[in-house]
Amino acid sequence: MASWACGIDGCEAVFDAPEPLILHQTTEHERCTCAVCETVVPDGYFAIRHAFEEHSRAEYVRAYGASAAEVREREQAKDYIEAAADLTLVLERLERGGSEG
Repeated sequence: MASWACGIDGCEAVFDAPEPLILHQTTEHERCTCAVCETVVPDGYFAIRHAFEEHSRAEYVRAYGASAAEVREREQAKDYIEAAADLTLVLERLERGGSEG
C-alpha cells in the first residue's frame, strides 16, 4: 500500500490513502495566500490545484520564482493525487466538518 506524506512545512504526517492526506492538509495547516491573485486557499493539494487551474504556468513562475522542474513536480503531484483520490468524498467530508473518518 502506498504512503501519502504531508510534507507541508516539514510536517511528517503519513496516511494510507490520499483522501485523509487532503483532509489533514485542509484542516490541520494554515491557509495560504495565492501570490498571483491573493485568494486564500488551503495549503497543499488545494493550493496547487488553485495555482494550476486558475493561473498560467508563466504567472506561477513569476509569482513564486519557481523553476521549470518545480512547476513539473507540482503538476505531477496534482495529477497523481487526482488519479488516486476520491475528491467527491473529500468534499463531502469537508462539508460535514472536516472529519477524516
